[in-house]
Amino acid sequence: MRKSKAVRGTHRRSMIGLAMVGVLGALAILPGCNDDDDNSETLSLPKQPNVVFIMADDLGYSDVHAFGGEIETPNLDALAASGRLLTNHHTGTVCAITRSMLISGTDHHLVGEGTMGAPSDERKGLPGYEGYLNDRALSVAQLLKDAGYHTYMAGKWHLGSNVANVDAPVALGTIGQTPDQWGFESSYALLGGAANNHFGHEAAGSKNYTENGAYVQPGQPGQPGGAGGSPEVFYSTDFYTQRLIGYIDAHKGDGKPFFAYAAYTAPHWPLQVPEPYLSKYKGKYDAGYEAVRAARIQRQKDLGLIPKDFTPFAGEAETLTVSAPSANNGTASARYISAVHSVADGYTDYGQGHYNKKWSSLSDLEKKAQARYMEIYAGMVDNLDHNIGLLVQHLKDIGQYENTVIIFQSDNGAEGWPIGTNAGGGFPANAASLDPKPVDEANAVEPVYSTLGTDNGLAAAKRLQYGQRWAEVSATPFRQTKGYMGEGGVGTPLIVHLPGQKKAAANSTVFTHVTDITATILAAAGVTPPSTPAPAAINVLTGVDANKGKVVYDNRYVYPVSGKSLVDVLLGKSTASVRTDAFGDESYGRAYLTSADGKWKALWTEPPFGPLDGHWELYDLSADRGENKDLSVTNPAQLDQLIQQWSSYMGNVGGVEPLRPAGYY
Repeated sequence: MRKSKAVRGTHRRSMIGLAMVGVLGALAILPGCNDDDDNSETLSLPKQPNVVFIMADDLGYSDVHAFGGEIETPNLDALAASGRLLTNHHTGTVCAITRSMLISGTDHHLVGEGTMGAPSDERKGLPGYEGYLNDRALSVAQLLKDAGYHTYMAGKWHLGSNVANVDAPVALGTIGQTPDQWGFESSYALLGGAANNHFGHEAAGSKNYTENGAYVQPGQPGQPGGAGGSPEVFYSTDFYTQRLIGYIDAHKGDGKPFFAYAAYTAPHWPLQVPEPYLSKYKGKYDAGYEAVRAARIQRQKDLGLIPKDFTPFAGEAETLTVSAPSANNGTASARYISAVHSVADGYTDYGQGHYNKKWSSLSDLEKKAQARYMEIYAGMVDNLDHNIGLLVQHLKDIGQYENTVIIFQSDNGAEGWPIGTNAGGGFPANAASLDPKPVDEANAVEPVYSTLGTDNGLAAAKRLQYGQRWAEVSATPFRQTKGYMGEGGVGTPLIVHLPGQKKAAANSTVFTHVTDITATILAAAGVTPPSTPAPAAINVLTGVDANKGKVVYDNRYVYPVSGKSLVDVLLGKSTASVRTDAFGDESYGRAYLTSADGKWKALWTEPPFGPLDGHWELYDLSADRGENKDLSVTNPAQLDQLIQQWSSYMGNVGGVEPLRPAGYY
């Protein structure tokens, strides 16, 4: 007997920013961002408010104007001026890892994204490394849907690509991995991690996008961006906004609350944006990395985001040549240094470094290209803010703004993928070892220069990205970028606006995590996550309980939401941390653990990007969130305690340290 898609969905669940200093001075300081308590207001949550969760893609900590950037983001500024900034917020190191934790509310190793996608090393096939959201995960969307919410999503999914096979018997059919199978009533999703072209132009039959569980191809006839389709032009950020508005309007006035997930793909590469944003920031970044970064730091101090005496990360050392790898690198006899394999234990190997130039070391043509990359990136952020403004205005137009919790964050730190080749618009596996000069200089002359950031009309756009130094600017004032465990890699902006809120609440500086957002959404909606313990399932050979820590939901044994609700913090009822235990993470062999009181952080990064001897670093975040002074030598006992806690964390979540730690590029 064949089943409808709706029935199969149920079965699946049961089975299982320099507009230079002059502009900075002209932009008003946000009112109330660091005001005293006399500016506070009494807040409460209505029963079952709407929730709009907005995720930017690879946006750095300081790119939003309210977080110190020079890029114009008036709509996010308005949310900040009538909401709360949470300035110590954390995510995973990369897109899919963070998104898996948002949807499930728990650690990514437990729910299938131990790495971003399935690993190709010795961990391939291990539980928790499936590369998609596995059947041991809860879904915030499904829990909200169970509680009577409409659930909508538009944008990047990145948690599985298989579409449910509804034309085959259940026993033979494909279990779906797309948003419709995870509780989203209506969804238009980019399934992978990046758009080939933000303007669409998908080939006939491509399987990169779905709408409500069926493959779609923006740019094909009759579809958005295609002949006879609506809208006539597909641009990802613009389109996702309008699709989400359409989903909301489809059930307008029926009395049910809604959860809307705006999963934007901006400002992720390829750097592309339509006019007027493409030209808006022309000339604004000609002063280079260091000047823009210094201006952001000053603005962050002026806004009270960081103390006046805060010491920002000093910046990565300049490398004009690629450092050599160890002698055995890449050979069968290599013994790679890792978080669990030290030099003292006989592990000595690591890979090569990469180029990382300062502005003064660039040629005039390199500077021209690099400035243009950042102009386009800024335009993408500005356009993103414009669309967020359209979404917020629509809530006002339909009378739902005062009944909606609005949450904005990025999925991880800024993308610092090294620029290494221009061949065919693609990037080879060894891109990090290549001098970006030929690429940049080729991009700085005609006929190429005037086409940067434009729509080439092809299925694949030029893979334009802004490189490591601009990402370091985006991460201001912190250390490291996307893929790393430094504060710049996992620290992101977070803005929350509550229903009826009119004034900016005092910034919250306590440690928060993306899983806390999941718990907060559920708590705001009055949804109690499943908590009934799963029955023991003891392996008679190993004595291991396969159901340890799991709960029962919909005839499945799943990992519970481990995030902590921030509702009391957001309502102003508490200023204390919602977390009382140490917090750890790992991906690609990189690792960190923050102590329960939020003061200490143990950090491990593979050489040559971390210490050449491979030691764990130790930072006092209360005095040095910029991670400038490694205290591992002077505080060995403290460091050892954190490393032991990290080891326990890895055991609890089933994390496996790779034999060769390496970033995602």
